[in-house]
Amino acid sequence: MPFTRIAVRAGKPAAYRQALTQGIQRALIATFDVPDDDIFMLINEYDDSNFVYGRNYLGITRSDDLVIIQLTVSNTRTVDQKKALYQRIADNLAEHPGVRREDVFVNLVEVQKENWSFGNGIAQYTR
Repeated sequence: MPFTRIAVRAGKPAAYRQALTQGIQRALIATFDVPDDDIFMLINEYDDSNFVYGRNYLGITRSDDLVIIQLTVSNTRTVDQKKALYQRIADNLAEHPGVRREDVFVNLVEVQKENWSFGNGIAQYTR
């Protein structure tokens, strides 16, 4: 169950934002075996003064089209799965809506399975 937060500069059209969620979800399905309907994503838009990043950190030249993606996931994936996810997200977003690979920033936050409740006040993964 990934929970995804996406941060972008304000002003992107709805179709662009939808393409981001679809590309990320396709990558999660392909690399993390996430079910199709296991999708929980938030998109936050920021103005210039509230979107701060290192334009050249680690020698990667970023633009104002930077997309910051934070995924909270259960700590059940291998390093190879994580690498495959990063690559697939970058590939998908480069294909549509046309995000430069240099502008795809991904951060995984891993949590224990008991840290999820999908509703009804139940920790579904502890059964």
